[in-house]
Amino acid sequence: MRVGVLTGGGDCPGLNAVIRAVVRKGVSTYGHEFVGFRDGWRGPLENVTMPLGIKEVRGILPRGGTILRSSRTNPFKIDGGVERIKENLAATGVDALVAIGGEDTLGVAKKLADLDVHVVGVPKTIDNDLGATDYTFGFDTSVNIAMEAIDRLHTTAESHHRAVVVEVMGRHAGWIALHSGLAGGANVILLPERRFDLDQVVAHVRSRFEIDYSPIIVVAEGAMPSEGEMVTQTGELDAFGHVRLGGIGNWLAGQIEKQTGKEARAVVLGHVQRGGTPTAFDRVLATRFGLHAIDAVNDGDWGKMVALQGTDIVRVPLEDATRELKTVPVERYKEAEVFFG
Repeated sequence: MRVGVLTGGGDCPGLNAVIRAVVRKGVSTYGHEFVGFRDGWRGPLENVTMPLGIKEVRGILPRGGTILRSSRTNPFKIDGGVERIKENLAATGVDALVAIGGEDTLGVAKKLADLDVHVVGVPKTIDNDLGATDYTFGFDTSVNIAMEAIDRLHTTAESHHRAVVVEVMGRHAGWIALHSGLAGGANVILLPERRFDLDQVVAHVRSRFEIDYSPIIVVAEGAMPSEGEMVTQTGELDAFGHVRLGGIGNWLAGQIEKQTGKEARAVVLGHVQRGGTPTAFDRVLATRFGLHAIDAVNDGDWGKMVALQGTDIVRVPLEDATRELKTVPVERYKEAEVFFG
């Protein structure tokens, strides 16, 4: 069998570990042949490929990013896109696809599976917001990067007696903000799942200053005040209908400084959360996903995604993974026992 592999959407620590596991087991155990499609769904759309064998995946386990590169291409937004993908798969002799990605990438995979394209999905997103899986690889790495930044910001905030607002990624789901904020000892954590009251945030910050403490506020990029909307960098939409977020941290720092009279600074972690070498947890999870994904391909179990449930890797329908986002439930707010606004 000839198998194509692609990585779509935002880059993520652990992508190379999945590619490596898929290829190594696919070649050594099943005797399959592989081809890499470059730049996400643009690869099969425009037939942009690269060799993908044992040689190509040597040494990539600890590397961040993806050797296949990525993009946010949506073939369903391009005239004749689906037909071109089918034609190019046939022309290159590809019998099946392993699509590694998040909500958008696997949404495309699900639609293609419905059109009889042989696809198996692997869940990837630092936001940890895909359904049907307890965790996605990349999340643990991004949380640890954010936590380390928060640890460092505590000392500089205390030295200058400032409030520091840390903006982390999270468009609709606040998992990164919640976990990094808890692990980093933040005083305020603001998530997209629940609008926050600015006056309450300011009051809490002021109370911290009154006891000679420099507060740390962690805010997800998609968090919104009770009055207002998401703060965006631009109103332009990408191929999947998303606007580019960013700016809530600077806005919030400005409001805190204005209303308290104390210095406030914003730190936007941005794409640093995506970069660099994956943690041990993400390397192991990504490797397990890759091993089980090629098993599903060999079994001809199309239209499925490998998922982590408890400690087991299972197969679930792509539809279950993409039906709705996995957001932070109310119980987690109560469990955390921290201030959310």
